[in-house]
Amino acid sequence: MFEERMQISVIGASEPSEEAYRLAEEIGLELGKRGVITVTGGLGGVMEAACKGAKRAGGTTIGILPGSDPSDANPYVDFTICTGIGYARNVMVVKSGMAAIAVAGAFGTLSEIAHALGDGIPVIGISTWSIFRDGNHIQPIVYADNAADAVEKAIDAASTRHGIYSFDTRRSFE
Repeated sequence: MFEERMQISVIGASEPSEEAYRLAEEIGLELGKRGVITVTGGLGGVMEAACKGAKRAGGTTIGILPGSDPSDANPYVDFTICTGIGYARNVMVVKSGMAAIAVAGAFGTLSEIAHALGDGIPVIGISTWSIFRDGNHIQPIVYADNAADAVEKAIDAASTRHGIYSFDTRRSFE
């Protein structure tokens, strides 16, 4: 029998600070502990750190690559999806998650945030972009204080968005 499992995308800097890398690894660890599948862009930086953390907790990871070579994936990716479509794959990364967690990031992350929000996918942010419209700060991103807070907010947002599903995300694999 098929068991539905929650998937959450982790997006962020390909060249993060040490702090952003640590945060992403902790986010991956928290997702993995809860049995949530971690979806990333499959390369280095925040993507690698989130996958590394998820694997430390026995979690499952998916890497959606911009290119066509599966060997480009970071070593912590379980399932590699080669797209060959470059940055257009950012849409696939966020659409594959029931929520997205943004950690730091540059313009690629900003595009992922915009695609997620435009499609009604909740975005949880930690040390990432702020959104302004007509000079006024608007808050479509839910900000988190730390990795555990980000994961809890993402799970809650994803569960609310997908209320028809019953996910067991509170189990621990430790």
